[in-house]
Amino acid sequence: MKKTWMSCLVGLLLMASLAWSQDKKAGGGTEKAVAALEQQWLQSQKTNNPDLVAPLLADKFIMTGSDGKVTGKAESLATAKLTKYDSVDYADVKVTVFGNTAIATGSFKAKGTDASGKPLDAHERWTDTWVKMPDGQWQCVASHSSPIKM
Repeated sequence: MKKTWMSCLVGLLLMASLAWSQDKKAGGGTEKAVAALEQQWLQSQKTNNPDLVAPLLADKFIMTGSDGKVTGKAESLATAKLTKYDSVDYADVKVTVFGNTAIATGSFKAKGTDASGKPLDAHERWTDTWVKMPDGQWQCVASHSSPIKM
């Protein structure tokens, strides 16, 4: 009887270990997928083409800008259309997955012209919250940026 109980315990531990290993592999794939979506967002800025980022934003998307202004998806995209970047880049991009939610962080440096036509010289840190939607697609539901003071 003791040998049977031990065999069951070893079997359960093996299955748990395998499940944990598979979960870690899936998380790594998710982290890469969300990081790729962040790169698509960057590409939309580099090419001054907000149509590239529009499908990545949830309908109820909320943006808190570095000026403290809170906007929804439509206003955020309208501002993006009016903003013209001469240079833009991300650094230190990291993605952490929590089930069907992922938090992406990084820094942002950009020069160009803002939506009101004024010169833009930004150095910010950002946090994006991504959610895996019922259709299996990842969408950003919230974004926040803060200026980096030098």
